[in-house]
Amino acid sequence: MRFDFFRRQESGNAAAGEKSPAGHAQVAEELSADGYVTYALLLDAKKRVLGYRLAWRSAAQHNAASATDQFKALVSCVGKHLNAPRTGWRLGNAVLFFDVTAETIAASELQSLPPENVVLCLREDALMDAEARPILLFLREQGFGFMLCGAEALPDDPEIVGLVTHFDVGAGDAGLVAKLRREEQAGQPRMQLIATRMAAWKDFDACAAQRLDVFVDGMSMQPAEEEQEQADRALQPESMLIVRLMQMIQRNEDLREIEAALKHDAALTYRLLRHINSPAIGVGVEIHSMRHAVTMLGYSPLFRWLSLLLATSNSQASPPFMTKKAIMRGRFVELMGAGMLPAGESDNLFVVGMFSLIDQLLGVSMKEVLGKVQLSEAVQQAILAREGMYGPFLALAESCEEDGVQAARLSEALFMNAEQVNAAHLSALVWAQDVGPTDTVH
Repeated sequence: MRFDFFRRQESGNAAAGEKSPAGHAQVAEELSADGYVTYALLLDAKKRVLGYRLAWRSAAQHNAASATDQFKALVSCVGKHLNAPRTGWRLGNAVLFFDVTAETIAASELQSLPPENVVLCLREDALMDAEARPILLFLREQGFGFMLCGAEALPDDPEIVGLVTHFDVGAGDAGLVAKLRREEQAGQPRMQLIATRMAAWKDFDACAAQRLDVFVDGMSMQPAEEEQEQADRALQPESMLIVRLMQMIQRNEDLREIEAALKHDAALTYRLLRHINSPAIGVGVEIHSMRHAVTMLGYSPLFRWLSLLLATSNSQASPPFMTKKAIMRGRFVELMGAGMLPAGESDNLFVVGMFSLIDQLLGVSMKEVLGKVQLSEAVQQAILAREGMYGPFLALAESCEEDGVQAARLSEALFMNAEQVNAAHLSALVWAQDVGPTDTVH
């Protein structure tokens, strides 16, 4: 059965001036180049990334397109880049959340996504909509999940209750959480309770204590106050070794000396080679030593991979989601600059994205890190002031991570369209999944 079966009576209204299904598809295609994908992260109690709640920020401030057309554009864009026919689903076990209404739930574009990896978030009025019920039942049968939002209790209708796989518990009210767990039906899959509002990281800790997963958006992904207060701590021993190696590469020191320094830490050597040999690099030949890596890749890419290892070298200071965010940002910035800047600049773009979060990742001040790793002036301009050759790319990436309000203005200044930005953003999402440390993905 195709989703088209559940379309509203559009064909009968076409003569009255409403869009036909073909017209909707055309509008969705047009909108795909006129809006920006943004996201919130779904974190478990250990701050590992479980999924993403995706949203669409229209490029035009006063866009006349309907909510349905914008939803179609978002889903079409995501399906195109994350579930293409040749590659299949590219995000592993990660789950995507989309906000829907009784009108948008019938969008045939949902066919472009794997049901088992998608949760549709809707309010109780949409869940109880009589006209939408056959669609909801069909989608649930196909494997789509549903999150009930803005409700204080489960509906009385048992059939509707059977559709709810996730429940929005707001800020994590303990009374509501306890009530929902008491009402869970024996023999039924456990409903996943998600806190969707977090004012501060202390709220996250309270939710984690209740075994709740939490949505964290770009605006609240700032380090906790106690982490900021620790910003003057010294670098850890492994971080210091990586910094030393980066300094040696910057000075173009003899490869034998670099190899000798790296031999002091076998685990670090293993991690470096594992990253270099990841499918995301695509060298085509297994790299088995530092000398081999330099021969195949050169010094500049090696510096890039050491920057990635530096970002992941202090797991105590940096939660898994922050490491993943830094890897994603580095790749996002790099991909946006591809084709616009000389080929040799890509490694610098990656370093800009990664190092823009290095103080939060290592628990030390940016001043201390930059004092030890002598980055070029252009890279430092971007990191410290979002200026210079690379700064605008970093500013655009940050806007898309937050709410996308400035994305249209920033991309226009770079002569980029929304489709190019979205392609880079979603590709970076996949790349971070493939390249990041194993503990960053649940």
